[in-house]
Amino acid sequence: MKSKTVLITGGSSGIGKAIGIYLTTKGYNVYGTTRNIAKYPNFNDFKLVQMDVRNAQSIKDCIDEVLTNEVRLDVVINNAGVGITGPLEETPSEEIVNAFDTNFSGPLNVIKAVLPIMRKQQKGLIINITSIAGYMGLPYRGIYSATKGALEIITESLRMETKSFGINITCLAPGDFATNIASGRYHAPVIKNSPYEKVYGDTLKAIDKDVDNGGNPIQVAKKVHGIIEAKNPKIHYKVGTFFQKFSIILKRVLPDNWYEKLLMNYSSK
Repeated sequence: MKSKTVLITGGSSGIGKAIGIYLTTKGYNVYGTTRNIAKYPNFNDFKLVQMDVRNAQSIKDCIDEVLTNEVRLDVVINNAGVGITGPLEETPSEEIVNAFDTNFSGPLNVIKAVLPIMRKQQKGLIINITSIAGYMGLPYRGIYSATKGALEIITESLRMETKSFGINITCLAPGDFATNIASGRYHAPVIKNSPYEKVYGDTLKAIDKDVDNGGNPIQVAKKVHGIIEAKNPKIHYKVGTFFQKFSIILKRVLPDNWYEKLLMNYSSK
């Protein structure tokens, strides 16, 4: 039987690349996407195609290219995303819009494009890569948390809307992993004499440190493989440290004010 074809958005680096390499070793037929394929002339870990999740024509062209070579599209992993940090008051509106266009509307654009294909196949799996940050409003990361939280919620809706077509939709929320996301993240500048200057500046350093000291993204790749192999995928999955996953449980059981104090203390370290 022909191996399953997997399409990973944002597959040229970071978590997406780790997923693609791992799935390739497991015998899957992997395609990854990047916004600018000219930047990767020597990329040979798996097949790489051009796509910008913010552009409907770009998505169509990418999927058409994949289906020119393949009979089916079995799995789509919505991994492309951007990081964003900053006090809301000092974050440019255009950067907020771009974050939502990429992290939330982008996956929806891809899903809209692949649903007719998977419905015709009467089978398919869509995995939305969200974030543990999407389960809570983190100071100076509120926009990022909001984009990922919105994707978690809409995954629940989409799953119910498409289940009768033989399509499974699920989401996987990673914690901090050692990737190059910090280099591509937009962060509002630390403004001298701003009321947010010290606390935001300290938080920004802590965020970079957490990413640098994060886990190996192969953990995310292995989790994705497990989801693909699962007979009945769950709605939500998490992968990260014990504390990162436990923080979600704490939010359910602690009074709101206690949980807020916990987050503020943690973020200020």
